Amino acid sequence: MSTKHPRLNVVLEPVLYRTVLKLARKEEISLSLKARDLIREALEYCEDVHWADQAQTREKTFIRKKAIKHSQVWGS
Repeated sequence: MSTKHPRLNVVLEPVLYRTVLKLARKEEISLSLKARDLIREALEYCEDVHWADQAQTREKTFIRKKAIKHSQVWGS
């Protein structure tokens, strides 16, 4: 049976494999679905770190006197 979704082969250390397998069994889902969920969570975490870094960078150049007020952007 073919699928529309791309596939990914991953080689894991035995300890890591057993841990993911244990989590999948605990949630009564397939190993593939658990791996997908863990990858998704990791990517969300990486995205959060990226945007936190961006915010820190922008905060260093922020000048309150030059900032546009809420009312100027959105109205009263």
